[in-house]
Amino acid sequence: MADAPRDWFSAHATAGNWMASEGPDHDVVVTTRIRLARNVTGFPFRSRLDKARALEVEAHLAERLKSLDLAGDQAYLRLSELSPLDVELLFERHWISKDLARELDGPRGVFFSRSKNVSVMVNEEDHLRLQILGPGRNPEALLDQLREVDRLIGERVAYSYHPRFGYLTSCPTNVGTGLRISVMLHLPALVYSKEIEKVFDAAAKMKLAVRGYHGEGTSYVGDFFQVSNQVTLGKSVDRLLADVAKVLPKLIDWEHDVRRTITKERGKGLEDRVWRAFGVLSNARRITSQEALELLSLLRLGACTGLLQNLPLKVVNELLVLSQPAHVQLLAGKELDDESRDIARADYIRHRLTAPTN
Repeated sequence: MADAPRDWFSAHATAGNWMASEGPDHDVVVTTRIRLARNVTGFPFRSRLDKARALEVEAHLAERLKSLDLAGDQAYLRLSELSPLDVELLFERHWISKDLARELDGPRGVFFSRSKNVSVMVNEEDHLRLQILGPGRNPEALLDQLREVDRLIGERVAYSYHPRFGYLTSCPTNVGTGLRISVMLHLPALVYSKEIEKVFDAAAKMKLAVRGYHGEGTSYVGDFFQVSNQVTLGKSVDRLLADVAKVLPKLIDWEHDVRRTITKERGKGLEDRVWRAFGVLSNARRITSQEALELLSLLRLGACTGLLQNLPLKVVNELLVLSQPAHVQLLAGKELDDESRDIARADYIRHRLTAPTN
Protein backbone atom coordinates (compact mmCIF):
# COMPACT_ATOMS: atom_id res chain seq x y z
CA MET A 1 0.00 0.00 0.00
CA ALA A 2 1.21 3.47 -0.85
CA ASP A 3 2.26 6.04 1.71
CA ALA A 4 0.72 8.99 -0.14
CA PRO A 5 -1.18 9.74 -3.35
CA ARG A 6 1.87 11.54 -4.75
CA ASP A 7 3.98 8.42 -4.42
CA TRP A 8 1.25 6.11 -5.66
CA PHE A 9 -0.05 8.18 -8.58
CA SER A 10 3.47 8.87 -9.83
CA ALA A 11 3.48 5.29 -11.12
CA HIS A 12 0.05 5.80 -12.73
CA ALA A 13 0.27 9.21 -14.39
CA THR A 14 -2.75 8.70 -16.64
CA ALA A 15 -6.08 10.12 -15.57
CA GLY A 16 -7.68 6.81 -14.64
CA ASN A 17 -9.88 4.66 -16.86
CA TRP A 18 -13.06 6.39 -15.67
CA MET A 19 -11.93 9.51 -17.58
CA ALA A 20 -9.57 8.09 -20.19
CA SER A 21 -11.90 5.37 -21.46
CA GLU A 22 -15.05 5.53 -23.53
CA GLY A 23 -18.46 4.30 -22.37
CA PRO A 24 -22.07 4.47 -23.58
CA ASP A 25 -22.92 7.97 -24.92
CA HIS A 26 -19.40 9.04 -23.96
CA ASP A 27 -19.50 12.08 -26.22
CA VAL A 28 -22.07 13.69 -23.89
CA VAL A 29 -21.94 11.60 -20.70
CA VAL A 30 -18.36 11.88 -19.50
CA THR A 31 -18.72 9.78 -16.35
CA THR A 32 -21.31 8.17 -14.11
CA ARG A 33 -20.89 8.05 -10.34
CA ILE A 34 -22.89 5.94 -7.91
CA ARG A 35 -22.73 6.76 -4.20
CA LEU A 36 -24.12 5.03 -1.11
CA ALA A 37 -24.36 6.72 2.31
CA ARG A 38 -23.97 4.47 5.35
CA ASN A 39 -23.56 4.90 9.11
CA VAL A 40 -22.32 2.59 11.85
CA THR A 41 -24.72 1.53 14.54
CA GLY A 42 -23.71 2.43 18.09
CA PHE A 43 -22.14 5.77 17.13
CA PRO A 44 -23.75 9.22 16.85
CA PHE A 45 -24.06 10.69 13.37
CA ARG A 46 -20.99 12.56 12.08
CA SER A 47 -22.36 16.00 13.01
CA ARG A 48 -22.77 14.88 16.63
CA LEU A 49 -19.38 13.23 17.05
CA ASP A 50 -16.79 14.83 19.30
CA LYS A 51 -13.15 14.32 18.33
CA ALA A 52 -12.62 11.32 20.60
CA ARG A 53 -15.61 9.48 19.20
CA ALA A 54 -14.71 10.49 15.64
CA LEU A 55 -11.28 8.94 16.20
CA GLU A 56 -12.99 5.81 17.44
CA VAL A 57 -15.19 5.62 14.35
CA GLU A 58 -12.25 6.17 12.00
CA ALA A 59 -10.12 3.50 13.70
CA HIS A 60 -13.06 1.07 13.73
CA LEU A 61 -13.69 1.54 10.01
CA ALA A 62 -10.04 1.72 8.91
CA GLU A 63 -9.35 -1.70 10.42
CA ARG A 64 -12.30 -3.26 8.62
CA LEU A 65 -11.73 -1.55 5.29
CA LYS A 66 -8.10 -2.69 5.27
CA SER A 67 -9.33 -6.27 5.62
CA LEU A 68 -11.18 -6.04 2.29
CA ASP A 69 -9.61 -7.83 -0.64
CA LEU A 70 -10.76 -5.85 -3.66
CA ALA A 71 -7.61 -5.50 -5.73
CA GLY A 72 -3.83 -5.39 -5.58
CA ASP A 73 -3.80 -1.62 -5.91
CA GLN A 74 -6.11 -0.83 -2.97
CA ALA A 75 -5.02 1.61 -0.26
CA TYR A 76 -6.33 3.23 2.91
CA LEU A 77 -5.12 6.74 3.64
CA ARG A 78 -5.64 8.93 6.71
CA LEU A 79 -6.06 12.44 5.40
CA SER A 80 -4.62 14.02 8.55
CA GLU A 81 -1.30 12.35 7.70
CA LEU A 82 -1.19 13.73 4.17
CA SER A 83 0.08 17.02 2.81
CA PRO A 84 -2.42 19.53 1.37
CA LEU A 85 -1.14 18.63 -2.11
CA ASP A 86 -1.82 14.94 -1.58
CA VAL A 87 -5.35 15.69 -0.37
CA GLU A 88 -5.91 17.89 -3.42
CA LEU A 89 -4.77 15.05 -5.70
CA LEU A 90 -7.41 12.80 -4.22
CA PHE A 91 -10.05 15.49 -4.75
CA GLU A 92 -9.03 16.14 -8.36
CA ARG A 93 -9.22 12.40 -9.07
CA HIS A 94 -12.74 12.42 -7.60
CA TRP A 95 -11.73 9.85 -4.97
CA ILE A 96 -12.92 12.21 -2.24
CA SER A 97 -15.53 14.95 -2.06
CA LYS A 98 -15.03 18.67 -1.64
CA ASP A 99 -16.34 18.43 1.93
CA LEU A 100 -13.83 15.75 2.91
CA ALA A 101 -10.97 17.56 1.17
CA ARG A 102 -11.72 20.93 2.75
CA GLU A 103 -12.26 19.61 6.30
CA LEU A 104 -9.28 21.06 8.18
CA ASP A 105 -9.63 19.11 11.41
CA GLY A 106 -10.88 15.78 12.60
CA PRO A 107 -10.04 12.16 11.78
CA ARG A 108 -11.05 11.20 8.27
CA GLY A 109 -9.79 8.83 5.63
CA VAL A 110 -10.39 7.17 2.30
CA PHE A 111 -10.12 3.60 1.06
CA PHE A 112 -9.83 3.21 -2.70
CA SER A 113 -8.85 0.98 -5.58
CA ARG A 114 -7.81 2.56 -8.86
CA SER A 115 -8.51 -0.52 -11.00
CA LYS A 116 -11.97 -0.98 -9.48
CA ASN A 117 -12.76 2.76 -9.63
CA VAL A 118 -14.08 2.46 -6.07
CA SER A 119 -13.51 4.70 -3.07
CA VAL A 120 -14.94 4.71 0.44
CA MET A 121 -14.80 7.99 2.38
CA VAL A 122 -14.71 7.83 6.17
CA ASN A 123 -16.19 10.58 8.36
CA GLU A 124 -17.57 12.76 5.61
CA GLU A 125 -21.23 13.81 6.14
CA ASP A 126 -21.90 10.18 7.11
CA HIS A 127 -19.54 7.65 8.66
CA LEU A 128 -19.17 5.98 5.26
CA ARG A 129 -19.67 7.22 1.71
CA LEU A 130 -19.12 4.46 -0.85
CA GLN A 131 -18.73 5.49 -4.47
CA ILE A 132 -17.82 4.08 -7.85
CA LEU A 133 -16.97 5.93 -11.07
CA GLY A 134 -17.23 4.75 -14.64
CA PRO A 135 -16.98 6.18 -18.16
CA GLY A 136 -20.13 7.08 -20.06
CA ARG A 137 -23.70 6.21 -19.10
CA ASN A 138 -23.82 2.91 -17.22
CA PRO A 139 -25.57 3.35 -13.84
CA GLU A 140 -27.06 -0.14 -13.54
CA ALA A 141 -23.76 -1.99 -14.01
CA LEU A 142 -21.91 0.39 -11.70
CA LEU A 143 -24.57 0.01 -9.03
CA ASP A 144 -24.24 -3.78 -9.19
CA GLN A 145 -20.48 -3.46 -8.63
CA LEU A 146 -20.88 -1.04 -5.73
CA ARG A 147 -23.52 -3.23 -4.11
CA GLU A 148 -20.93 -6.00 -3.91
CA VAL A 149 -18.54 -3.64 -2.10
CA ASP A 150 -21.42 -2.59 0.15
CA ARG A 151 -22.12 -6.25 0.93
CA LEU A 152 -18.48 -6.96 1.80
CA ILE A 153 -18.30 -3.94 4.12
CA GLY A 154 -21.68 -4.88 5.63
CA GLU A 155 -20.20 -8.24 6.62
CA ARG A 156 -17.63 -6.38 8.72
CA VAL A 157 -19.59 -3.33 9.86
CA ALA A 158 -23.01 -3.12 11.54
CA TYR A 159 -24.92 -0.51 9.52
CA SER A 160 -27.54 1.78 11.07
CA TYR A 161 -30.72 0.39 9.56
CA HIS A 162 -34.43 0.65 10.34
CA PRO A 163 -36.79 -2.05 9.02
CA ARG A 164 -39.34 0.57 7.98
CA PHE A 165 -37.20 3.54 6.91
CA GLY A 166 -34.12 1.77 5.56
CA TYR A 167 -30.54 3.01 5.99
CA LEU A 168 -30.33 5.90 8.47
CA THR A 169 -28.28 8.91 7.39
CA SER A 170 -27.23 12.31 8.71
CA CYS A 171 -29.39 14.14 6.16
CA PRO A 172 -33.06 13.01 6.17
CA THR A 173 -33.25 13.25 2.36
CA ASN A 174 -30.76 10.35 2.08
CA VAL A 175 -32.68 8.02 4.41
CA GLY A 176 -33.80 4.80 2.74
CA THR A 177 -31.41 3.57 0.08
CA GLY A 178 -28.76 6.24 0.71
CA LEU A 179 -28.27 6.16 -3.06
CA ARG A 180 -27.14 9.04 -5.24
CA ILE A 181 -26.76 8.62 -8.99
CA SER A 182 -24.72 11.36 -10.62
CA VAL A 183 -23.77 11.81 -14.27
CA MET A 184 -21.25 14.32 -15.56
CA LEU A 185 -22.53 15.81 -18.80
CA HIS A 186 -20.60 17.81 -21.37
CA LEU A 187 -23.12 20.19 -22.93
CA PRO A 188 -21.16 22.77 -24.95
CA ALA A 189 -23.71 23.00 -27.77
CA LEU A 190 -26.58 23.79 -25.40
CA VAL A 191 -24.44 26.43 -23.70
CA TYR A 192 -23.23 27.83 -27.05
CA SER A 193 -26.81 28.13 -28.37
CA LYS A 194 -28.06 29.54 -25.05
CA GLU A 195 -30.48 26.62 -24.63
CA ILE A 196 -28.94 25.31 -21.43
CA GLU A 197 -32.07 26.30 -19.51
CA LYS A 198 -33.66 23.18 -20.99
CA VAL A 199 -31.37 21.14 -18.77
CA PHE A 200 -32.29 23.04 -15.63
CA ASP A 201 -36.03 22.88 -16.43
CA ALA A 202 -36.00 19.15 -17.18
CA ALA A 203 -33.95 18.39 -14.08
CA ALA A 204 -36.18 20.50 -11.84
CA LYS A 205 -39.32 18.71 -13.07
CA MET A 206 -37.75 15.37 -12.11
CA LYS A 207 -36.41 16.78 -8.82
CA LEU A 208 -32.84 16.30 -9.96
CA ALA A 209 -29.99 18.61 -8.95
CA VAL A 210 -27.61 20.26 -11.44
CA ARG A 211 -24.14 21.07 -10.12
CA GLY A 212 -20.66 21.98 -11.36
CA TYR A 213 -17.61 19.99 -12.48
CA HIS A 214 -16.73 18.70 -9.00
CA GLY A 215 -20.31 18.23 -7.85
CA GLU A 216 -21.99 19.79 -4.84
CA GLY A 217 -20.76 23.25 -3.93
CA THR A 218 -18.88 23.85 -7.19
CA SER A 219 -19.62 26.20 -10.07
CA TYR A 220 -20.21 25.48 -13.75
CA VAL A 221 -16.97 25.70 -15.70
CA GLY A 222 -16.13 24.47 -19.18
CA ASP A 223 -19.72 23.45 -20.02
CA PHE A 224 -19.57 20.46 -17.65
CA PHE A 225 -22.57 19.75 -15.44
CA GLN A 226 -23.35 17.04 -12.91
CA VAL A 227 -26.96 15.90 -12.75
CA SER A 228 -28.04 13.77 -9.76
CA ASN A 229 -31.03 12.79 -7.66
CA GLN A 230 -31.65 15.00 -4.62
CA VAL A 231 -33.82 12.76 -2.44
CA THR A 232 -33.80 9.04 -1.67
CA LEU A 233 -36.38 9.10 1.13
CA GLY A 234 -39.41 7.08 0.10
CA LYS A 235 -37.91 5.98 -3.23
CA SER A 236 -36.70 2.52 -4.16
CA VAL A 237 -33.48 1.84 -6.05
CA ASP A 238 -35.50 1.00 -9.17
CA ARG A 239 -37.44 4.26 -8.92
CA LEU A 240 -34.25 6.30 -8.58
CA LEU A 241 -32.70 4.57 -11.58
CA ALA A 242 -35.91 5.16 -13.54
CA ASP A 243 -35.94 8.87 -12.68
CA VAL A 244 -32.44 9.32 -14.07
CA ALA A 245 -33.14 7.05 -17.04
CA LYS A 246 -36.20 9.12 -17.92
CA VAL A 247 -34.48 12.49 -18.16
CA LEU A 248 -30.97 11.53 -19.29
CA PRO A 249 -31.84 10.45 -22.87
CA LYS A 250 -33.67 13.75 -23.36
CA LEU A 251 -30.60 15.73 -22.34
CA ILE A 252 -28.35 13.63 -24.59
CA ASP A 253 -30.74 14.01 -27.55
CA TRP A 254 -31.00 17.79 -27.04
CA GLU A 255 -27.24 18.13 -27.03
CA HIS A 256 -26.89 15.94 -30.13
CA ASP A 257 -29.62 17.86 -31.97
CA VAL A 258 -28.07 21.23 -31.20
CA ARG A 259 -24.61 19.97 -32.14
CA ARG A 260 -25.92 18.94 -35.55
CA THR A 261 -27.69 22.28 -35.99
CA ILE A 262 -24.79 24.51 -35.04
CA THR A 263 -22.34 22.41 -37.03
CA LYS A 264 -24.52 22.81 -40.10
CA GLU A 265 -25.82 26.36 -39.72
CA ARG A 266 -22.91 27.98 -37.92
CA GLY A 267 -20.22 25.62 -39.08
CA LYS A 268 -17.48 28.11 -39.82
CA GLY A 269 -18.10 30.09 -36.65
CA LEU A 270 -18.00 26.99 -34.49
CA GLU A 271 -15.04 25.61 -36.40
CA ASP A 272 -13.20 28.88 -35.82
CA ARG A 273 -13.82 28.75 -32.06
CA VAL A 274 -12.65 25.15 -31.84
CA TRP A 275 -9.49 25.75 -33.85
CA ARG A 276 -8.75 28.97 -31.97
CA ALA A 277 -8.91 26.96 -28.73
CA PHE A 278 -6.55 24.39 -30.23
CA GLY A 279 -4.23 27.18 -31.35
CA VAL A 280 -4.11 28.79 -27.91
CA LEU A 281 -3.51 25.50 -26.09
CA SER A 282 -0.90 24.41 -28.65
CA ASN A 283 1.10 27.62 -28.29
CA ALA A 284 0.39 29.16 -24.87
CA ARG A 285 3.31 29.62 -22.49
CA ARG A 286 1.12 30.29 -19.47
CA ILE A 287 -2.48 29.29 -18.74
CA THR A 288 -4.74 29.08 -15.67
CA SER A 289 -6.67 25.95 -14.75
CA GLN A 290 -10.03 27.61 -15.45
CA GLU A 291 -8.95 28.85 -18.88
CA ALA A 292 -7.54 25.41 -19.68
CA LEU A 293 -10.83 23.75 -18.72
CA GLU A 294 -12.85 26.14 -20.88
CA LEU A 295 -10.58 25.66 -23.90
CA LEU A 296 -10.38 21.88 -23.43
CA SER A 297 -14.18 21.86 -23.45
CA LEU A 298 -14.07 23.28 -26.99
CA LEU A 299 -11.45 20.72 -27.99
CA ARG A 300 -13.65 17.95 -26.64
CA LEU A 301 -16.54 19.25 -28.74
CA GLY A 302 -14.24 19.36 -31.76
CA ALA A 303 -13.04 15.80 -31.18
CA CYS A 304 -16.61 14.50 -30.78
CA THR A 305 -18.00 16.29 -33.87
CA GLY A 306 -15.10 15.51 -36.20
CA LEU A 307 -13.83 19.08 -36.42
CA LEU A 308 -10.56 17.84 -34.91
CA GLN A 309 -10.20 14.49 -36.61
CA ASN A 310 -6.64 13.79 -35.50
CA LEU A 311 -7.21 14.50 -31.80
CA PRO A 312 -8.24 11.40 -29.79
CA LEU A 313 -10.98 12.04 -27.25
CA LYS A 314 -8.89 10.04 -24.75
CA VAL A 315 -6.17 12.72 -24.86
CA VAL A 316 -8.65 15.52 -24.13
CA ASN A 317 -10.26 13.59 -21.28
CA GLU A 318 -6.87 12.93 -19.70
CA LEU A 319 -5.91 16.59 -20.00
CA LEU A 320 -9.10 17.60 -18.17
CA VAL A 321 -7.69 15.79 -15.12
CA LEU A 322 -3.96 16.30 -15.56
CA SER A 323 -4.22 20.07 -16.11
CA GLN A 324 -5.66 20.63 -12.63
CA PRO A 325 -3.39 22.34 -10.06
CA ALA A 326 -2.32 19.35 -7.96
CA HIS A 327 -1.75 17.13 -10.99
CA VAL A 328 0.40 19.77 -12.68
CA GLN A 329 2.61 19.69 -9.59
CA LEU A 330 2.60 15.89 -9.59
CA LEU A 331 3.82 15.89 -13.19
CA ALA A 332 6.45 18.53 -12.36
CA GLY A 333 7.66 16.46 -9.42
CA LYS A 334 7.52 19.39 -6.99
CA GLU A 335 5.24 21.98 -5.43
CA LEU A 336 4.83 25.16 -7.47
CA ASP A 337 3.55 28.66 -6.88
CA ASP A 338 0.65 29.97 -8.98
CA GLU A 339 2.76 31.48 -11.76
CA SER A 340 5.05 28.47 -12.07
CA ARG A 341 2.01 26.19 -12.11
CA ASP A 342 0.41 28.12 -14.97
CA ILE A 343 3.65 27.89 -16.95
CA ALA A 344 4.03 24.17 -16.27
CA ARG A 345 0.40 23.55 -17.22
CA ALA A 346 0.78 25.34 -20.55
CA ASP A 347 3.99 23.45 -21.26
CA TYR A 348 2.44 20.06 -20.55
CA ILE A 349 -0.73 20.70 -22.59
CA ARG A 350 1.30 22.12 -25.47
CA HIS A 351 3.51 19.05 -25.67
CA ARG A 352 0.58 16.61 -25.39
CA LEU A 353 -1.31 18.30 -28.21
CA THR A 354 1.67 18.59 -30.55
CA ALA A 355 3.21 15.17 -29.88
CA PRO A 356 3.42 13.08 -33.10
CA THR A 357 1.79 10.07 -31.40
CA ASN A 358 -1.45 12.02 -30.97
